[in-house]
Amino acid sequence: MQELSPIFLSGNGTSRSLECPVIQSPLAGVSDQIFRKFVRRWSPKALLFTEMVNAKSLELGHGEEKVIELSEESGPIGVQLFDHRPDSMIDAAIKAELSGAFLIDINMGCPVKKIAKKGGGSALLKEPELAQLIVKKVSKAISIPVTVKIRLGWCENTSDPVSFALGLQEAGAQLITVHGRTRRQGFSGYANWESISKIKKSLDIPVIANGDIKNSRDAIECLKITNADGVMIGRASMGAPWLVGQIDEEIKNQKTFNPPDAKMKVNLCLEHLKLLVLKNGNHGLLIARKHMNWTCRGFEGASTLRHKLVRASTPNDAINLLEDELIKFN
Repeated sequence: MQELSPIFLSGNGTSRSLECPVIQSPLAGVSDQIFRKFVRRWSPKALLFTEMVNAKSLELGHGEEKVIELSEESGPIGVQLFDHRPDSMIDAAIKAELSGAFLIDINMGCPVKKIAKKGGGSALLKEPELAQLIVKKVSKAISIPVTVKIRLGWCENTSDPVSFALGLQEAGAQLITVHGRTRRQGFSGYANWESISKIKKSLDIPVIANGDIKNSRDAIECLKITNADGVMIGRASMGAPWLVGQIDEEIKNQKTFNPPDAKMKVNLCLEHLKLLVLKNGNHGLLIARKHMNWTCRGFEGASTLRHKLVRASTPNDAINLLEDELIKFN
């Protein structure tokens, strides 16, 4: 595997440098400010993202909290926008830049039907001229770098990801992240890292590989095959906010990272729950359930604890369950 260097992005007057080759993907309903706080604990220099932001909604004043929170965070935080209307994308990108976004990423890969059917996300894979226009206009409207997240195409029969990526590069994209599946695949089958390699060979700008990277072994193998400049970690980090830092440590230093043990995982769940409740009241418990279910794994009694936690009717009930579990470790 080649030695990975910092990624320099010149921007349109405001340059950025990515010192960590492992990036945390935006995850709807997961990568909120509190989750990012934990990712940052193990990876202080990694590029993280807000949850994906609907540009039109932001233009209308909805979802502003996702970008307003940027000023409260340390480390590089990007904002990933989606829409098919250039003017809405420009307006949203300007707001995000003014709020402190490290860079703007344009989503052209989200396979969710409710997004694609309105022309956003992966629907832009079928509209290369519109995709290029959006990148060109947004790049000119802001000073920070503009990057793009894509898939290999809408479906296997019509995909030409190299030409699509070249068009985005020509339009002003300074980095492209490629998920190695088509939109039709969704998250089924396997990511095609060889196709990402073809895109990397054809572009002059940095390429980040994404898809089926669940651990350091996957990351190292993916980097060998794709020759990419870095990797993006998505669903594998759910319940494992240390994973970005773990992969970064192991691919850079070739030494074993010690992930949290059982006690640390329970402590993490407790801290996460309390922060969510503090911010969202009783609704915080509903949000915390999925995180606790993901994190409480891999240790004796984890299944029983998960079973009790998802049935806790109040935040205090869940807090008491976790505190009682911690007593067992003392």
